[in-house]
Amino acid sequence: MKRIVLFSGGSACRAINLALCGKAQLTRVVPGWDSGGSSKVIRDNLGLLAVGDLRQALMTMAHGEGRAGDVVKICNARLSSNLGKEDALSEFLFYSEGIHPLLERMEPGLRGAILNYLKTFVSRAGTDFDFRNGSIGNFILSGAILAHNGDINTAVFVFRKLCGVEGDVWTSSLDSDLILRATLKNGEKIERQDAITKLSDGEAKVGIGEVKLSRISGGEPRANPAVIEAIGKADMIVMGPGSFYTSVLPHLQIKGIASALASVDCPRVWMGNILQCRETKDRSLGDLLDATFREWHRFGSHTPMLTHVLANRVLFPFEKTVGAFPYLSHEIGVVRDFDVIFGEYEDAWSRGQHDGDAVAKTLLQLAEAG
Repeated sequence: MKRIVLFSGGSACRAINLALCGKAQLTRVVPGWDSGGSSKVIRDNLGLLAVGDLRQALMTMAHGEGRAGDVVKICNARLSSNLGKEDALSEFLFYSEGIHPLLERMEPGLRGAILNYLKTFVSRAGTDFDFRNGSIGNFILSGAILAHNGDINTAVFVFRKLCGVEGDVWTSSLDSDLILRATLKNGEKIERQDAITKLSDGEAKVGIGEVKLSRISGGEPRANPAVIEAIGKADMIVMGPGSFYTSVLPHLQIKGIASALASVDCPRVWMGNILQCRETKDRSLGDLLDATFREWHRFGSHTPMLTHVLANRVLFPFEKTVGAFPYLSHEIGVVRDFDVIFGEYEDAWSRGQHDGDAVAKTLLQLAEAG
């Protein structure tokens, strides 16, 4: 099977991931700078790399590989959000003390490993930690990172073994202090990934001028060696789909990623989004590609970044929305040094979402052709 490396966020490429399982050797590369939800509480209290996108991608891989057993069900569980802190702690202890029926019926070694990671987590986080709406999978994965002395890749390896996952999932950087900042076109600064994804209507109308991924401790974000190795062995690289400014573009700002991509001799594909979002209001696919190429050339490479772009064919001669957002225009603009493949990549049953099978079919054909 062809080896495909897919750069995206945690959930946007879920359908494509599921469709590729069993048809390709898939490596997911996800962000480690999420600053919202359960990941935010864990980062703020323990200083760990954000694990939310990592856990989501691992769970998607498990589902695609038919591994959705008791371990995956536990890892997908989320604590109640409408409880007080003490009640949320009691709900967490229902898991960490092994009382949950799914844990009680597990093989002892597997059950013991999960409970060990949960107990490691709570021993470091403390009982004053706010467990409300927390993901059990995030707590297990964070406990594994702590138990393995902060070695994220070892923790991911163990987590994959617990879930029976064969596909690889890595964060693009191992740095735990990554922070994403955006500058709007009017010069206004917005800090942290979760704030950028929640632009106000006025901010979205102004638009993002650029984003910058950096380390709080200073210096450039550093690439995960496992990602560099996966790129070097790849038969295809895919960028997207996903939130453009917060989940896809920042990968190129991590030291070593762009140079690794420039050196690999295989198809490099951009998968266009179906809809606009708050980050990309009134932008076309061509606009987003222009921003990507500016980032690419900042790295200094004269190698063309992409060989192909997959664009959803918009069938309406007028603006149409799904929910609050219009379709992303497939307008590319000037002549490019890559092939554009237009296809009907929207899921017929989930409007605004990708048809994973349709996208996977095109990707596999391109990978086969080299």
